[in-house]
Amino acid sequence: MIKETKARSVLKSVTWRICATLTTFTLVWIFTGKLDTAIMVGGLEAFIKMAIYFFHERLWIKIKFGKKEIEPFVLWFTGLSGSGKTRLAEEVAQRLEKFSLKVDHLDGKNIRKVLHDTDYTRMSVNDHIMRVGHLASKLEDKGVFVAASFLSPYRESRDFVREICTNFIEIYVATPLEFCEREDIRGLYAKARKGEIKNFPGVDVDYEPPEHPDWVVDLSQKEISDAAYEIVRHCKKYL
Repeated sequence: MIKETKARSVLKSVTWRICATLTTFTLVWIFTGKLDTAIMVGGLEAFIKMAIYFFHERLWIKIKFGKKEIEPFVLWFTGLSGSGKTRLAEEVAQRLEKFSLKVDHLDGKNIRKVLHDTDYTRMSVNDHIMRVGHLASKLEDKGVFVAASFLSPYRESRDFVREICTNFIEIYVATPLEFCEREDIRGLYAKARKGEIKNFPGVDVDYEPPEHPDWVVDLSQKEISDAAYEIVRHCKKYL
């Protein structure tokens, strides 16, 4: 993920050799009592070992032994509105960043900057999820780890995203409808039950749960921090 530049290698060599040369200089001066001898030995030792260290470092950069290529993946969080999938995805993304990985979190709020809003018809929802899936796959191709949290209620669009992503991990946030509706601070379920929102998953259309998700979590039974810890631990085998 990170390539060390020649300038950085040189700077490392110089700073290390300053410390080592001062040690050599001090020891020679102590044992011989001759300042000129200490300066000559210290300078010669610094030049030779700095060159050796630099070429040794550049050589090991090219050697593949012991290196492990980390392939990015797409974590797809799906679940009912209000299930907690967005907060969970945010927590997981923050934890993955601690591994010095490039991570991007995609959800309905930030995706509006690049994609237009959609209505709740099955065709519109599927089209939207497919567009988001294309974006996630492109980020994955560029070496970015993606945490995407979308209601994505229909299997066909989720399966489409799975097919176009190289490493796709589906996380089903299986928080029950009753809990989601009780925690709905935006009032979407109330509007849907009044008929103000049509085709709302969980109310007048079914949410199609994943048949073979890679991970299942119920956030009515588990704290988000605990669920995020478990998911990241599961993902470590890919790192």
